Amino acid sequence: MNYVQGFVIAVPTANKQKFIDHARQFDPLFIEFGALRILECWGEDVPRGKQTDFYGAVKCQDDETVVFSWIEWPDRATCDAAMEKMMSDPRMDPAANPMPFDGARMIFGGFSPVVVIE
Repeated sequence: MNYVQGFVIAVPTANKQKFIDHARQFDPLFIEFGALRILECWGEDVPRGKQTDFYGAVKCQDDETVVFSWIEWPDRATCDAAMEKMMSDPRMDPAANPMPFDGARMIFGGFSPVVVIE
């Protein structure tokens, strides 16, 4: 089974096109380093919870939209190797190519699928 990295971020709603442009520029690097598929998903139907929700998890403000993304990898070893390469790749320099969102509020993790239905 594949390995999946999941991400939730709060993106200023006014930066939607900047976010799309940023993803189109940088997501191909993940593919270059071994990712199988990447999905960047702009929140449309994200309910607010009574105890917890995506908004609270990333401290989403009223002028921001929740974005849910994931990267599928063939395995964790490929993912780990790619992350090392990404961190040293000059194309990822945040000074030259700033993220259109507050990366400090991003939540993420790596997951091994236990059930897959296709």
